[in-house]
Amino acid sequence: METTAKKHIKKSLLSEGKVVSTAMDKTLVMLVEARKTHPKFKKIVRRTVKMKVHDEKNECQVGDRILAIETRPLSREKRHRLFKIVEKAK
Repeated sequence: METTAKKHIKKSLLSEGKVVSTAMDKTLVMLVEARKTHPKFKKIVRRTVKMKVHDEKNECQVGDRILAIETRPLSREKRHRLFKIVEKAK
């Protein structure tokens, strides 16, 4: 019998958003906007979610566009960490 090893594929969800607050130490608040079409009325609806992101080096500023990756729970509300800064604020 031949055994095949199944690889565990880690869920790597990336979220892109804008930094709206950096008041906490090693934590920032990111605003993620999603646009979806309403199923009945066919109108585009904007949904926004604020999420807390772990920023180890405190390198982000308000207005930056960043990518955050999903990770294990780091605190009561932090479930993401900073992956990459896409665009710095002007």
